[in-house]
Amino acid sequence: MEFDLTFDAQPGEPVEIADNVRRITAPNPGPFTFRGTNTYLVGTERLVLVDPGPDDEAHLAAILDALGGAPLEAILVTHTHLDHTGLTAKLKAATGALVYAEGPHRAARTLHEGETNALDAGADRGFAPDIRVGDGETVRFGASSFTAIATPGHAANHLAFALEGTPALFSGDHVMAWSTTIVAPPDGSMADYMASLDKLMARPESLYLPGHGAPLERPLPFMRALRSHRRMREAAILERLQSGDRTIPEIVAALYATTDRRLHGAAGLSVLAHLEDLVGRGLAASDGPPLIGARFERV
Repeated sequence: MEFDLTFDAQPGEPVEIADNVRRITAPNPGPFTFRGTNTYLVGTERLVLVDPGPDDEAHLAAILDALGGAPLEAILVTHTHLDHTGLTAKLKAATGALVYAEGPHRAARTLHEGETNALDAGADRGFAPDIRVGDGETVRFGASSFTAIATPGHAANHLAFALEGTPALFSGDHVMAWSTTIVAPPDGSMADYMASLDKLMARPESLYLPGHGAPLERPLPFMRALRSHRRMREAAILERLQSGDRTIPEIVAALYATTDRRLHGAAGLSVLAHLEDLVGRGLAASDGPPLIGARFERV
């Protein structure tokens, strides 16, 4: 699987990437956001925005400038992580646009006793949409119609949005050309993520516009590679259990030996997501709830 690391967007600069679709990248680069969060403007006279991005005044100014005085009719949100939603309230106040999303932030499961949510600081727990959108529901704004596709995995309330009448799908953080997607319990679920991949692979869209990084023009083979990558990682974890590893740090040290140690925490959450799924499927067992500090064995 090859990732596209050539993406070099200039923050705040609107770039037309498809018919009547412009991208503005926020100035929040980082190890989990790549060059920054992508905000999309769709339409010409009656505009719709996908993912406001982080709470950043320069990004707000860039969006308002790109509107050029045209009314913003709606704000669509793929999921409630702050790098996608932090600017929502200010943008709504400035434009009067209604906010459409699956719902408030929630985890894929409840916390186990003694468990903490390592990524809780990135969750937008104050987010509340004006209008909740369900799986398969189509919302229409002038000449633009969007169909919501529930794609939980990275976040429990994650939606992708298909732009009807075009090959484009706004894939949020579920499928990105620059990296695999973080799946971190309890917010994320590997079982949900894999099911959502299969769901998107059955759809016809051929241009994915992700929350970070460049457009993906051949999404189907890329998603097949993502699925294979996850299955290989799953097999490697089972092999480590077979060889005697019992803890997540042991597995991470073996499987991510060449990875920057600063990313080992995130790697541990990914391994946990796989182990949680494997325990649920009866392929592994743990000495209590599957947690970072638990001991595991192959069944």
